[in-house]
Amino acid sequence: MLREIVFDTETTGLNPHEGDKLVEIGALELINHLPTGRTYHQYINPLREVPEDAVKIHGLTTEFLKNYPRFSQIAEDFLNFVGDDGVLVAHNASFDMNFINYELKHGGFNTLNHHQVVDTLEIAKSKFPGARNNLDALCRRFNIDNSKRTKHGALLDAELLAEVYLELLGGAEPSMNFHIEQNISKKEVNVQSIKNFKPSRNFLINNKEQEEHEKFLKNKINNAIWLLE
Repeated sequence: MLREIVFDTETTGLNPHEGDKLVEIGALELINHLPTGRTYHQYINPLREVPEDAVKIHGLTTEFLKNYPRFSQIAEDFLNFVGDDGVLVAHNASFDMNFINYELKHGGFNTLNHHQVVDTLEIAKSKFPGARNNLDALCRRFNIDNSKRTKHGALLDAELLAEVYLELLGGAEPSMNFHIEQNISKKEVNVQSIKNFKPSRNFLINNKEQEEHEKFLKNKINNAIWLLE
């Protein structure tokens, strides 16, 4: 089983080392690249003024955030959602990871440096060199509806990114992607998806050919998935 956490953050600025803080985290869980319905979302009081330039991006004002918890108060819940087995997925991941790990470190919590991180921006750049590869541009490229994205919002952006990520991996047949678990040597296959897979071309065979095919599968292939009911 492959477990991934697609996440996004909103901040007061660009650099945590210069006093900028997180103001929002949104994340969702994927299992084998498919959403499970589990999400995490939290507004955060940055304990400082939110610059107007930042408000123009995400719409989160100092007044709006003042009654929300500090990062140190929500860090444990966020870490529990991520877990120890989650692969982290973000767009321009170094930006989000720098902020989260800075806040974790200075709050006395374990950082996420031991987690595997997937940067969808780097994937997009490699697939579409020279093209615009921000989230809006990728949504347009893949015909993903981002009409609700009038401003940046961490959970909405994470949800859109999950759809973009699936497209970057190859599109709408995620169950046909094979992956290798770290602790096992064989490939895991979604058997039901393979049984339901409909090829684009059909070939008619007679009864004798069908019988010979089933005989071959039974005699030559152990537990052939094409025979499973």
